[in-house]
Amino acid sequence: MKHRAGNERLAKIPLFQNLSAKQLAAVDGLVTAMDFAPGRELIRQGEPGREFMLVVEGEAEVRRDGEVIATRGPGDFFGETALLLDQPRNASVVATTAMTIEVIDRKEFRRLLEQYPDLHAPLLEATAQRLAALDEST
Repeated sequence: MKHRAGNERLAKIPLFQNLSAKQLAAVDGLVTAMDFAPGRELIRQGEPGREFMLVVEGEAEVRRDGEVIATRGPGDFFGETALLLDQPRNASVVATTAMTIEVIDRKEFRRLLEQYPDLHAPLLEATAQRLAALDEST
């Protein structure tokens, strides 16, 4: 585990850009930073969703049924669909480089959404765009 880089980093992530400094501090208090080696599977398609992940450093491939359908890099997030919809993961995510990821577990993620309902709109928009992109790729 690593130390957190602070609110400035979170404010650069589109999902959190409209939060106040106090709200950003609350989000920062929920994240746990973790390092992963290239090739590490971060999320496995079909498994239950237990966490929301923000990419701090590095890149990952999003794979559905073994086919690469997207990439995620610094400032991107993933894992929200399974948590929002309470469904199994719709794709796998595999680190293609060394990565630092910040993780918010399911319980804290739900509490965050209850506390800051303004996060619902950007999360749902991102989720809808991603689901549409998945449908187009099949």
